[in-house]
Amino acid sequence: MQYSHEIIFLTIVGMMAVTYIPRLLPIALLSNKQFPEVVTRWLSFVPAAILSALLAPSLFIQDGSLSFSFDNKYLWSSIPVFIVAMRTKSFFGTILTGMIVIAGWRYVLSM
Repeated sequence: MQYSHEIIFLTIVGMMAVTYIPRLLPIALLSNKQFPEVVTRWLSFVPAAILSALLAPSLFIQDGSLSFSFDNKYLWSSIPVFIVAMRTKSFFGTILTGMIVIAGWRYVLSM
């Protein structure tokens, strides 16, 4: 089935609009508003909650089931990474620690 260039272009523009508008509207409507302290405090937890929701399956689930075994390198590697993150509060230090720990774990397991 052949599609014309106009249909493809309009599809891309439409997809851009439905992706961009929901992101733009809250920023445009709420950027000049002052929120109560309770709302501001509650919103400060949203990034950590989202990150936790993204990381939890990778850390705790292996081969479709919950895994706390020694073979779950991601779970055990997250412990020193978490400690570095809490102590230093450094994004790049945390990322570097994670890369070093995973590389070391893979090196040890490949021996």
